[in-house]
Amino acid sequence: MSTTKSLFMLRQCGLSLIELLVFIVVVGVAVMGVVSVYSLNARASVDPAIRKQAMATAESLLDEVLSKPYTYCDPDDAQADTATSAVIGPTGCATVVEGMGPEVAQAETRYSATNPFDNVNDYDGFMMVGIDDITGVAVLGLGGYTATVLVQPAGAFNGIPAGETLLVTVTVNAPSNQTLSLSGYRTRYAPTL
Repeated sequence: MSTTKSLFMLRQCGLSLIELLVFIVVVGVAVMGVVSVYSLNARASVDPAIRKQAMATAESLLDEVLSKPYTYCDPDDAQADTATSAVIGPTGCATVVEGMGPEVAQAETRYSATNPFDNVNDYDGFMMVGIDDITGVAVLGLGGYTATVLVQPAGAFNGIPAGETLLVTVTVNAPSNQTLSLSGYRTRYAPTL
């Protein structure tokens, strides 16, 4: 009897096939959960870099636009610094009144060496598919980005009369369907008497 009892006890010490299968399923589900979290983190880790690049692009373009003059006349006009209205005449412009968008007659573009955008208004409606520097050379790695500029009158702003302030909005679309917009205000500083 002692031999039978010891054989019976030996059989009770191991795992059954069902217990082993349940263990494998539980461990497999746990491992899949951990792997899916790592996978999600790996995919999302690129997003901050894309957002940071979009932010840098938008900041750079907004700074470029806001650094331009905002005058009644085209900055090439002889009376651009002294004009007090957007008319041709002694108190206004000598030849070219500044309007929204680039001056078509002067063939102004952002990239032109002879007729570049020279006023905040010139950038209204500007769009880049792929990001280019100021000379028109594509910036490596930014071919999937787009940037647009909208310039619009801001109305009366902080004690400044209507018509004397512009709202500039730069919108950058990143390749991962992220959109980032930055806005800034530009006030007219002419005439400079």
